Amino acid sequence: MVIKSYSKINLTLKVNSRTKSGLHEIQTFYSWINLIDKININKIKKKKDRISFKGPFAKLVKNKNNTVNKLLKRLRELNLISSYYSIVITKNIPVFSGLGGGTSNAAFILKYLLKNKINISLLNKIEELIGSDFKLFFNNQGYLKNLGKIIGFKKRHNFCFVLIQPKIKCSTKEIYSKVKNFSVKESLNKNVVNSKKKLMDYLLKNRNDLQFIVEKKYPLIKRLLKDINSEKGCHFSRLTGSGSVCYGLFRDQFMAKKALYKLKIKYPKFWFSIAKTV
Repeated sequence: MVIKSYSKINLTLKVNSRTKSGLHEIQTFYSWINLIDKININKIKKKKDRISFKGPFAKLVKNKNNTVNKLLKRLRELNLISSYYSIVITKNIPVFSGLGGGTSNAAFILKYLLKNKINISLLNKIEELIGSDFKLFFNNQGYLKNLGKIIGFKKRHNFCFVLIQPKIKCSTKEIYSKVKNFSVKESLNKNVVNSKKKLMDYLLKNRNDLQFIVEKKYPLIKRLLKDINSEKGCHFSRLTGSGSVCYGLFRDQFMAKKALYKLKIKYPKFWFSIAKTV
């Protein structure tokens, strides 16, 4: 069986507070994009899982302590699975990128194994183990109101992106530890999400609260985002999550491809991709 494991992009990100448990309360508009890892999964008779990684980013994944190992172990502790599996994951989603690749792998394997047996209680238990963006992979496009609630969009909006990752590994833990100022928590205006124009206006007026911190630590990212933003047809450029993938949201795929070609000449050693919302 082959599973598609989608990545996500944060269109906005507000850090509202820090909880007693040490987690940061955030709000974000997000969407899945069509940059995927491919997961080959099959039952085996042995009493031990065989998990391996291949592809351009395989070497950056820990073989013995990754989201898939953690997920399978927890599901057996909860008596939700009894079989063992051979799993081969082709890593096309950059690691240390803010695109949620490892979290996505766990989420889509969970959906494959348990199908319609997934409930909020289980999601909370797995999220504690995997990470606070775990729930994002159960709605294609939506708004994370707080760590416990996602509002899915009834009407999905199509966007096109140029994605670029410099050779920088952003530590999520380190970036969040540097947050000193918090944004005011807001209520979702449903009129915004029902209109692409209104949503675009909202996105243009907002930001990723973590971006300033990352730019200060890595001036190259600030320069890269400025260069992306200056390309014709780019509505805005932004960091996704805690980075290090930078993206530009473009008017259409044609404009995105033209920008990609020019930026590749300027930054030949970086990773590039064009992506669209799912």
